[in-house]
Amino acid sequence: MSQPSNLPRWATLWLLPALNLLAALLVSGLVISLIGEDPVECLKLMVHGAFGYPEGIGYTLFYTTSFIFTGLSVAVAFHAGLFNIGSEGQMYLAGLGVSLVCLNLDFLPPWLVIPLALLAAMAFGAAWAFIPGYLQARRGSHIVVTTIMFNFIASALMTWLVVDKLIMPGSQTPATRVFAQNAWVPMLHELAARFGITLPQTPLNATFFLALLMLVLFYLMVWRSRWGYQLRTVGLNDKAARYAGMPVSNIIIIAMCISGALAGLAAVNELLGSTHRMNLAFTNGIGFVGIAVALMGRNHPFGILLSALLFGALTQGGLDLSFEKPVITREMIILTQGLIILFCGALENLFQTPLALAFRQMSKR
Repeated sequence: MSQPSNLPRWATLWLLPALNLLAALLVSGLVISLIGEDPVECLKLMVHGAFGYPEGIGYTLFYTTSFIFTGLSVAVAFHAGLFNIGSEGQMYLAGLGVSLVCLNLDFLPPWLVIPLALLAAMAFGAAWAFIPGYLQARRGSHIVVTTIMFNFIASALMTWLVVDKLIMPGSQTPATRVFAQNAWVPMLHELAARFGITLPQTPLNATFFLALLMLVLFYLMVWRSRWGYQLRTVGLNDKAARYAGMPVSNIIIIAMCISGALAGLAAVNELLGSTHRMNLAFTNGIGFVGIAVALMGRNHPFGILLSALLFGALTQGGLDLSFEKPVITREMIILTQGLIILFCGALENLFQTPLALAFRQMSKR
């Protein structure tokens, strides 16, 4: 993502995204007003639902965990100059890898089956991202087109597999059987209880710590390694990178594989940390939200953490709001998320010129 050169770096990283977020919230507030509700009251209810009580915080962090993984997935591809919008499909196929391990090997002890499921998720996600990466690097196929197509293919493939092959015998629900408990990721309230700490029962699980670890590793990989320097060089100018002798095609393919593997980890959080079974709706748009998380977080791990927390709060707070205000449906929350994507993506530089003029006037004083 190109940074405006006529603004201070802090304004580019913090002020511009904040203004984009404020614009999205103002438009959402206008829509809420048009349907006869008080936007200020609704905002208070959302904040309370996300952070006002322990259970709400647990659910907010649970959603945040998945958004961190998909946000990092989009970001690593973006640093290579690729717009990977296939995290949804990559997460879907990763769920297949998790399910195959847990359905066939869940007799193994937890210390073995859980790492195997995690590795399977990363491998299946990476494999599904490898093909668009290869087509982009070797055949010149546009990554946006191929990842869109692979999202649809993943959805159709998983529908067939779950309905015809993996469905629990005798069930009419398109889902697998429940995984054995030794394949479940430890819940955070269970881990806290071992130390005498009482936490409410929520889906928040140990995958949250894995997400934080991935943020650190992402920073070290992209900004503190030779390969990360090559990755960013390819993203800024692939012709210059090729002239400098960098293996551009290999970097693109590897970046997409890493992107798919990161998206796959979101399936671990959802399947082994929450539903404990594969169903057709487990992705629930998480891969697409990752696009907004990466854009708003400026493809930096700290920004991704904050934006993932924001979208986690929107998800949990929106659910609580819909209970208090039935007229505010889940679609309204999706609208707000879409507006954030719009202002932080297509209209990300909407306030650049006014800010630049303001800074120029301030510098003359």
